[in-house]
Amino acid sequence: MAPQQWTATVPPTVSSPQPRVELPQYAFPNKMGRIFLLALEEELGRNGLRAVLRLARLARFEDNYPPANFEPEIAFEEVSGLLVAIDELYGPRGGRMISLRAGRASFKYGLHDFGGLVSFADLAFRLMPLSLRVRLGLEVLAEILNRYSDQQVQLSQEGDNYFWRVSRCGLCGERSTTLPACSLMVGLLQEALCWVSGGKLFDVEEIACVAMGDEQCITRIGKQPSAALGTEYA
Repeated sequence: MAPQQWTATVPPTVSSPQPRVELPQYAFPNKMGRIFLLALEEELGRNGLRAVLRLARLARFEDNYPPANFEPEIAFEEVSGLLVAIDELYGPRGGRMISLRAGRASFKYGLHDFGGLVSFADLAFRLMPLSLRVRLGLEVLAEILNRYSDQQVQLSQEGDNYFWRVSRCGLCGERSTTLPACSLMVGLLQEALCWVSGGKLFDVEEIACVAMGDEQCITRIGKQPSAALGTEYA
């Protein structure tokens, strides 16, 4: 008896290939982009941020912030373009102040999103000498940026200062300015040091910037609270 032949009446289902998502060459994770936009909204208000996003051709983020995950989907060029749009709308001086304040607010929003920073609340950390808390705080912040973003941060020290060196900067790599352009990072560092020190202010100054033609963005950070501003505040 010949074997029974089966005739297929319905072709087998083959799932259609999904389109390949092209990720940026260098990027921040969605979570960091979300934190930055929340900080900007706090500074500019919802309508002000909308105007900046439209000028930067990032209208897709209006009322639709990136998800809180670690997918590397926020291109360096997008963040840099957003900072350019802020300068265009508010002037170079106003833009620098907005970016500085947004950097401070970013630390607040990001404090509980990255595990390494949460441990700073431990009693053992609070009992450490101030100099050790400052150094550990900077090291953890650099590690977070190196691990979760494509920025490359190195921390060094010389004399009374630490030096925060960024060889691949996601804030100013596409910009050309006559003044340092990484006020957002300066504000982030200021707020981080204030928090780990229990409310003290430190001198934080960007002394070299890729946007000005320098090879690296370099921020000088005083090891001790500023003599002029070394009072505690809430």
